[in-house]
Amino acid sequence: MKTSILRNGMLVILICVVAGAALAQGGPGGRGHGRGKGGPGQGHGQGQGHDRDHADFRYLLANHQKIKREVQELPNGVQTLTESGDPQVAAKIREHVYWMKERIEKQQPIRMRDPLFAELFKHAGQIKMVTENTPNGVRVQETSENPYVAKLIKEHAKTVSEFVKRGFPEAMKNHPVPTTRNEVKQREYLHPVIQQYGKVVQLPDAAQQPRPESKICVDLTKGGDADQLNPSIEKLARYVNIYQGAGKAPASVQIAVVLHGDATLCVLNDDVYAQRFKTESNPNLDCLHELHEAGVEIYVCGQSLIGKGGQPEEVVVFADVSVSALTSLVNLQTDGYAYVPLLK
Repeated sequence: MKTSILRNGMLVILICVVAGAALAQGGPGGRGHGRGKGGPGQGHGQGQGHDRDHADFRYLLANHQKIKREVQELPNGVQTLTESGDPQVAAKIREHVYWMKERIEKQQPIRMRDPLFAELFKHAGQIKMVTENTPNGVRVQETSENPYVAKLIKEHAKTVSEFVKRGFPEAMKNHPVPTTRNEVKQREYLHPVIQQYGKVVQLPDAAQQPRPESKICVDLTKGGDADQLNPSIEKLARYVNIYQGAGKAPASVQIAVVLHGDATLCVLNDDVYAQRFKTESNPNLDCLHELHEAGVEIYVCGQSLIGKGGQPEEVVVFADVSVSALTSLVNLQTDGYAYVPLLK
């Protein structure tokens, strides 16, 4: 009797556990929402939800040739029909659309490295999605009362059609935010500090912005044509301009350059350089002087200098001769400078 009661009690507990688990599930196929870490609207939708959506997306890309898609543009958005004759692919299409609708409604972004998707999710609260399952897939009407958001919706629909057409190669691309000709931002080259050398463009929204109080040690050994500015020296000018005008805000930086190898004789004064290379002057000195005026420390390897037939007194007045490139590079890195090579 006791055994029977115990068995019945265990059976009731088991039924409750199974029922509770079933109620906790949601969405197509009985799978949970999988919101992942951070909750609605936080982060990039990482966690279980992100992994699920990523797996679904990859599956559809791998089977893109089995998918047919029609897009009808509406005044305020689009109506799309996405289907497949393969029942498994059709089920995956419905599942993908279900969870994307969830993400739009709960503003849980995904694929945020793609500019178009990032911009679309930025306005997710102004998007209305209505879905209808069909025998072979799903019909979606996606609209917005905001004309700009409607434009984003239409561009997103075109992009999804390209995913269906091309698969993975299209998914590897960044997709720009749509603009009109009048909205296109012309990027201008700037010379914020070094006026004639090292042009840059400002990218205030780019990743890895210049940090204030950075320290850079440049190891420069590349040579060039004797009658032309050494391209690596002009690159130094770009480094200065990047920190002063290419980011969101100017950032203080200390830069030191150590010349040796084929770059050693770039610091000879005009008279010695012209006599040695049969030129009118040293084409590197104007840029080097601009770098000096901008606060760049310029060192030349004494061992390389003498080894190439030069003398310390032949070096321009604003450059310093060090015992060796080795000692300069070691000392600078010991002082906290990050090593950046411009080598052969």
